[in-house]
Amino acid sequence: MAKRSNARSTGCAIGLCVLTLAGVPLRSAALAQSADLVLCDRVAADPADPDKPADVKGVAEIAPSDFATAIKFCRRAATASRRAFYQLGRAYAANRQMTEAVGAYRKAIDKGSTAAMVELGTLLASGSGVPKDESEAHSLFARAAAAGNARGAANLALSSEGGAPSDPAEARALLAKAAETNSAEAEFQLGLMMANGTGGPKDDVGARTMFEKAAAQDHAAALDWMGNFAETGRGGPEDKDAAKGYYEKAAALGNEDAKAALQRLKCPLVFKDKRGEILTHLCF
Repeated sequence: MAKRSNARSTGCAIGLCVLTLAGVPLRSAALAQSADLVLCDRVAADPADPDKPADVKGVAEIAPSDFATAIKFCRRAATASRRAFYQLGRAYAANRQMTEAVGAYRKAIDKGSTAAMVELGTLLASGSGVPKDESEAHSLFARAAAAGNARGAANLALSSEGGAPSDPAEARALLAKAAETNSAEAEFQLGLMMANGTGGPKDDVGARTMFEKAAAQDHAAALDWMGNFAETGRGGPEDKDAAKGYYEKAAALGNEDAKAALQRLKCPLVFKDKRGEILTHLCF
């Protein structure tokens, strides 16, 4: 290959040949980078990450069999992608390499990843594998919420700073603003706050509307909640057939609660003994 390039260089202008030869490794590097990111996305993308492209499905949890693959390809792709840095943090955290996970999250945060702000904040708030720091966790949630991250706003409502709880009403307002952009995650989180009466009045009708909007975008948890609302008639008409449809879609996306709900619908009658222990289920 080198001989062919050298032979061609004698019959062309020096500047043109330099560009031709230099372009090959640059294009190859770009293609390799793209392939690394594709593989990183495939095994480690977060469905709730605002940076995630619409055509990337994402996984709620990285499969143990994919830990090594995720770390390898996300580390390669991270040189040119903040999303990959965040996903590298997810992979490290899933593999219980917490020091490396925190490092990757901080690098992603430096590049502006709000998803990394939320994940690192969650670790710091709980002290899970890292020293507990509620003040920094609150700060990270606030930064993410201010940038429109729905999970950041929801977590901000539950976090504290200096022992003082956050203002759930402010978090609910931030979520409402984010939901206006048709963010499925914002719609879902706002629906939860409405359903639970957090940060404002309990509003089952409004919650159902939010869940329905998020479910229309194939948000797995929203589909499960819509199934529950349709099954019980909460916030609107009771519709067992619609509930089953929502549960089936959520289950197909890996939602475990929806899978259990489908089994419950299939076997609705439970026989118990005098002590209240389940003897058997009657299925249809």
